[in-house]
Amino acid sequence: MKRLVTVVTGGSRGIGAATCLRLAAEGHDVVVNYVRDAGAAESVAEGVRAAGARAVTVRADTAVEADAERLFEVAERELGPVTGLVNNAAVTGPLGRFTEADTGTLRRVVDVNLMGTLLCCRRAAQLMVPRGAGVIVNISSGAATLGSPNEYVHYAATKAAVDTLTLGLAKELGPDGIRVNAVAPGVVDTEMHAAMGAPDRARQVAGTVPLRRAGRAEEIAAAVAWLMSPDASYATGTVLRVAGGR
Repeated sequence: MKRLVTVVTGGSRGIGAATCLRLAAEGHDVVVNYVRDAGAAESVAEGVRAAGARAVTVRADTAVEADAERLFEVAERELGPVTGLVNNAAVTGPLGRFTEADTGTLRRVVDVNLMGTLLCCRRAAQLMVPRGAGVIVNISSGAATLGSPNEYVHYAATKAAVDTLTLGLAKELGPDGIRVNAVAPGVVDTEMHAAMGAPDRARQVAGTVPLRRAGRAEEIAAAVAWLMSPDASYATGTVLRVAGGR
């Protein structure tokens, strides 16, 4: 039986790490991509192996074409033909008004969130189309439809682009047997909030969510796992919102 081999970008923490572990539990061998923390990535890989799956860690900045290409090259060499991709790597920059965002932050957010996703989708599709099968899940954000004023309008804009990419790519690759969907999380309690300078943000925003709490990374991973599974075999071009009603 052919093994499922799934590349997870930004797999060393948060939603990415939870997704790696959930997919491993469902029979996927996993490529854990990371950009900085090798120890965290290896810890996730150990969790994948403990679930009975194979794992390899690959340091790569997905916004850099050569890195994105190498990510898939290592994946195929070490684990076999790539059957799935989860585009999770993303950055926000500091929270604040758009007028105060510096150009370097704007460029990095666009490079990672959009260009990195484009590069990884393109390489995955190049590998999957000749094989006639594959699944891509992009991690979007509820911000794509809320706009995130006074927080990170630029981040929201990149995620809206990811939604459109998901729709267009699903239509283009559907005839080739490849499904493309997205998951749009709401406020999730991960390390990302501390990275943007607001470690208590998930708790503070919880009151604005109809379910009155922040989400857990495992809840987002469950949605990703469903979209990647045969149970979602007729779902493509879908942006699945997992945002507690917000």
